[in-house]
Amino acid sequence: MQLVCPAGNLPALRTAIDAGADAVYVGFRDQTNARAFPGLNFDEEELRQGIAYAHARGRKVYVALNTYPDSARLSHWQRAVDQAAGLGMDAIIAAEMAVLHYASTRHPDLPRHLSVQGSATTAAALRYAHQRFGISRAVLPRVLSIQQVERLCTVSPVPLEVFAFGSLCIMVEGRCQLSSYVTGASPNRHGVCSPASFVRWEEGEAGRSVRLNGVLIDRFAAAEPAGYPTVCKGRFDVGGEVFHALEEPTSLNTLELLPRLAQAGVAALKIEGRQRGAAYVGSVTRVWREAIDQQRRAPQGWQARPQWQDTLASHAEGRQTTLGPYHRAWH
Repeated sequence: MQLVCPAGNLPALRTAIDAGADAVYVGFRDQTNARAFPGLNFDEEELRQGIAYAHARGRKVYVALNTYPDSARLSHWQRAVDQAAGLGMDAIIAAEMAVLHYASTRHPDLPRHLSVQGSATTAAALRYAHQRFGISRAVLPRVLSIQQVERLCTVSPVPLEVFAFGSLCIMVEGRCQLSSYVTGASPNRHGVCSPASFVRWEEGEAGRSVRLNGVLIDRFAAAEPAGYPTVCKGRFDVGGEVFHALEEPTSLNTLELLPRLAQAGVAALKIEGRQRGAAYVGSVTRVWREAIDQQRRAPQGWQARPQWQDTLASHAEGRQTTLGPYHRAWH
């Protein structure tokens, strides 16, 4: 299985490659990718350096063009496809059909991966994207059980990539209506569920409060760790009880499922976190590189080591992890 790791900047790209990533995924400094905010992503010269660094070591670089353009600015995404082809990217990761169509007709030799934000969860959806746009891989959304992933691997016309570690999303990938309802800004094209301009922290006798566009999202006690504020992971008063009504702050961790994913024929494991720093990228990549290599060498009796799990938990939201929908009883 290929290990695909995030790179939000050039130091993170080099760190991921040095730590054992088979491929990294990056973004341009614009709204063509779903992590478009200040201080992140690459200009053209940085990308040239990053691609050269990866290719010199036999690794690959994919560029995320995974947002949904409005009709007035489709040409911006088309130029991004042209730029990716000109730079020698190993693949684009796209979701919107017009972007995929343009890439398949204008640059047929540029590999096309269907983004997780394409939300392809059925064999029919995968066949459609393969037949119409010639995709060579699809990234599955984080809403499927392990049994569903296994079945899709047997019928998919293209290799499949799944998320292995990182933040979860309980919405249709990349198209959350909760945060856009509160802020009026699309999380898909503004790079983050809660754009910084809408976030306000307040210190008070009751603790530290955080609001998103004036809406109270959470309140933390003096010594309580405060995470990144999103509507879905906030605490709300429901029937007189305050709790995480939608989702607790936690991260996906599928390490214990590694043998099963390998046996199913999953082609690639993806680490989430282009918004995270080089320390996160290096630490998480090293754990997964070692785990994948050991599972490949000795699949019988392989088990996840406690120190691996401890390291991953230290980088998780709320310092806790979950299998999420992977271990869902119904499917």
